[in-house]
Amino acid sequence: MDAAYDLHADTLKALADPRRLEIVHMLGSGPRELSTLASGLSASEVSVSRHLAALLGAGLVEARPIRGSMRYALCDPDVLAACDLMHRVLRRRLEHMSHTDEPGSPTRRPAELSRRRSG
Repeated sequence: MDAAYDLHADTLKALADPRRLEIVHMLGSGPRELSTLASGLSASEVSVSRHLAALLGAGLVEARPIRGSMRYALCDPDVLAACDLMHRVLRRRLEHMSHTDEPGSPTRRPAELSRRRSG
């Protein structure tokens, strides 16, 4: 298998959390310190720090010391572009699913399908 597929899968795993996607979007407008990210997300610094560690580990975010604290930034602006593209695809999918009421349709909302399976 192509090593790029493995890296792609690992990268998607790191992004597979809504809070991490929010962090990517915040960093898309410029580098931020941990306290600024936590404040903007209404989350604790400990929680945001854990998410940043996952993004750092995946090579999506970099940390640079600035005046005694760390500033976090996207390693590549195309990370945000890729996330934005997928977000647009999924918004269209949700819009399409909202117009599809046929029971058992493969285009039904994932939440509806999971409730159906667990119910």
